[in-house]
Amino acid sequence: MSTPEQKVPEATSLSPFTALSHCDANACARDRLFSAAINLFYRNGIRGVSVDAIAAEAGTTKVTFYRVFESKDDLIVQVLEEQSKRFWEWWDAILAEHPGEPRKQIEELIARFQTEIIGDDECRGCAVANAAVEIVDEDHPARVVIKKHKIEIAQRLRGLCREMGARQPDVLGDALALLYSGAFSARLAYDGREQIGAVSAAASALLDSALGIPRE
Repeated sequence: MSTPEQKVPEATSLSPFTALSHCDANACARDRLFSAAINLFYRNGIRGVSVDAIAAEAGTTKVTFYRVFESKDDLIVQVLEEQSKRFWEWWDAILAEHPGEPRKQIEELIARFQTEIIGDDECRGCAVANAAVEIVDEDHPARVVIKKHKIEIAQRLRGLCREMGARQPDVLGDALALLYSGAFSARLAYDGREQIGAVSAAASALLDSALGIPRE
C-alpha cells in the first residue's frame, strides 16, 4: 500500500483532483498535470523535472500548465501538501484501529511503515525529505510545508509517548522520529534490507526501555 510521502502509484490513483466524467477542460488538465508531477518528482527529483516534461507526461502543453498553475513552485507546494495530507490520512486510519491504546498505535504505525512503505520495492525514500534536500532556499514556499510536516511527525509521536506514560516522552518521541528517518535513509542509500527488517524490533526496544520493562 502506498502513502502520499514515499511510493508513487499510477498517476490516476494519487491525484487529489479526480477527473469527473463531465469535468471542464481545465479541471481535467489539472488532474493530469498534478498526477504527472507527483510521479516525475518522485522518480527523478524536483529540480530534474521541467515544466515541459510534466506537460508531456500529462499529454498536454506548457501553455495549459501555466493556465492551471501559477508556476512550477506553486505546483511543488501543492504536490507536497497533498503528499503530507495523504500521509496523515494513512496515519490517522491506523490509530483509529486501536483507540485508547497508545503503545499499540505506535507499534502498528511502525509495523505498517516497515511493511507498506519502506518494504515496498518502489520506495525511493520520503518524498518530503527528498524535497528538503533539493529545496534549500529558505524563502521557497515549499520550505514551510516541509518543516510543518517533519515537526508534526515528532509532535505526534511525542504525544503518543506521553499518553503511553513513558519516561522522558519527548526524548522517546524524537528517537522514534529519528528511527523513521533513518529507515528511509537506509532504504534510499542502499538496499538496507537487514536494517529495514529490524525497524519494529528497534522500536519495541525503545518503548520497553522508556517504560522500564526489562528485556531478555
